Amino acid sequence: MTADAVDLYDAALRTGDGRLAVRGAGGRPTPLNVQRWCGDADAADLELLSRRHGPTLDVGCGPGRLLAALAGMGVPAVGVDIAAYAVSLAVGTGQPVLHRSVFDRLPGEGGWGTVLLADGNIGIGGDPEVLLRRVSELLTPGGRALVEVAAYDVHRTHVLRVEDGEGRRSKPFRWGRLGGAPALHLAESLGYYVEEHWTAGGRCFLALVSSAACHGVAEPIDQATPSP
Repeated sequence: MTADAVDLYDAALRTGDGRLAVRGAGGRPTPLNVQRWCGDADAADLELLSRRHGPTLDVGCGPGRLLAALAGMGVPAVGVDIAAYAVSLAVGTGQPVLHRSVFDRLPGEGGWGTVLLADGNIGIGGDPEVLLRRVSELLTPGGRALVEVAAYDVHRTHVLRVEDGEGRRSKPFRWGRLGGAPALHLAESLGYYVEEHWTAGGRCFLALVSSAACHGVAEPIDQATPSP
């Protein structure tokens, strides 16, 4: 996302009004569910988290609702997000969150038991293939990527803008969309084993097991204090 798109997202979190949407060229606006992201984990979230195994990295964690749920389960977890105010909200509730991109250097590379890509975050960077390759670098051999995907067959890159209820719009940015059979084919082509796919609360998810062949020596993970 562009810096001004992140600013609009952070502003929506600050005001709590949640009137935020994305729009493609010539298309209708698609509302973003800011209020859900700021709430507690729902039943579909908890079903997703029940599949996690080992130390967990939440990519694009936002205000930290999944991290809070994991903390309540006693699960060691760290979040990462590029939105400064979202990070501050999560940190303010006691969650360990790094203000950076998933493509930056992260602690514990090659040692995470689970990486979460919920809430459409498979689109980060505009190319799901590139993102899933990056996730394979983060996971321990045999670790799981738990990925929320579209409910229909799609694998494409959109050019979007974020807009708010006051008529402000961001510069265009690339965002990926992945779901259905293309998601299964892509995961398998990258060396993941598709362990499970399921629906919950009208949302669709995949559990992907990483290939041991993708990894070198894992770094140690200090869950209590993420590295800067």
